[in-house]
Amino acid sequence: MHKYKTMLWAIFGILLFLFILYLLFVPLDIVINVGKNQYFVRIWGLAKVALEGHETEFIRIKLNTLFTRFYFYPLRKKKKEQKKKIEKKARKRNNIQSNLKYGLQVIKSFKVKKLLLDIDTGDCIENAKLYPAFAFLNHHVGTFQVNFEGRVNMVLHLQNRPINIIKSFINI
Repeated sequence: MHKYKTMLWAIFGILLFLFILYLLFVPLDIVINVGKNQYFVRIWGLAKVALEGHETEFIRIKLNTLFTRFYFYPLRKKKKEQKKKIEKKARKRNNIQSNLKYGLQVIKSFKVKKLLLDIDTGDCIENAKLYPAFAFLNHHVGTFQVNFEGRVNMVLHLQNRPINIIKSFINI
């Protein structure tokens, strides 16, 4: 009987280790697509958090997990507003420079998978001024287009892994 318990614990430990390893290396996607009104953050195989419009509310947040779906309405007024006394607490002054350094390192750890910008400023002179800059950026950064038809579209797809975010904190 003792042999089976240790084997069961060993299997449970291996499965837990593999799950933690999966969580460290699973891709994390951030997608902003203005043309299709898609704004979401997705952790492959686990969850997807999307920001979407709603008929009665202004926006809602949809959370898809493995087996369930939840909706949150962040701009809805709460039924019971509790009035609490505002106490002044002695705040520690944050070191803004170090926070900025951490933030920049995390931003640098993201990879741009897709960048598309299709824009019309409404002024043909401004569009003409943007055209050479966008032609230069097309060869180096992403896809940039100037149109004279009134379309405005932006697609940004960023990808990262949690292990890269952790490494960005360690490397500072």
